[in-house]
Amino acid sequence: MVVPSPRTAEVVRATKETDIQISLELDGSGKIDIQTGVGFMDHMLTLFAVHGIFNLHIRAAGDLEIDDHHTVEDVGICLGQAFAKALGDKSGICRYGHAYVPMDETLARVCVDFSNRPYLYYNVALEDRKVGTFDTSLAKEFLRALSLHAGLTLHVDLLHGENTHHILEAVFKALGRAMAEASAVHGQVTGQLSSKGTL
Repeated sequence: MVVPSPRTAEVVRATKETDIQISLELDGSGKIDIQTGVGFMDHMLTLFAVHGIFNLHIRAAGDLEIDDHHTVEDVGICLGQAFAKALGDKSGICRYGHAYVPMDETLARVCVDFSNRPYLYYNVALEDRKVGTFDTSLAKEFLRALSLHAGLTLHVDLLHGENTHHILEAVFKALGRAMAEASAVHGQVTGQLSSKGTL
């Protein structure tokens, strides 16, 4: 079994649009220090890390004078890369995870598989295009980038809900819990959990 210890990663990405530094500790305590310049995204990432019990440090500077798109998407890219790096060859992990999370009138379900086959299914209908100044369509863009760069099959379903803020909170909390379950070390698994022998 090749399980990196400690299971940590650092990712730096600098483009003409964004400059991002991320450090991730999978076996953490929910310690966060997140500043992306996009307040609502900071809130969602905080929920993700606290409920996934990850230690997560993010610094991002982006072209927010244009809009939040590049920053949100590139943070998703970097966070996905951090998970891929921290998990190494994915030997010994549970691989699958899921979570149902309620938030008042809302119930969200997130199911994940660290399969090395990135795929996003996103069934979340939002009535509001904005929460404060945040463009709610960017949540999907973040999840798509995360899925692609983490090698993650990711299914996100809104089972019911009305308040857009509550819906996105439930999604990000469920994402944290599901990814924590999937990335956890399974004591009975040696190598990669696959009937083929490899992912």
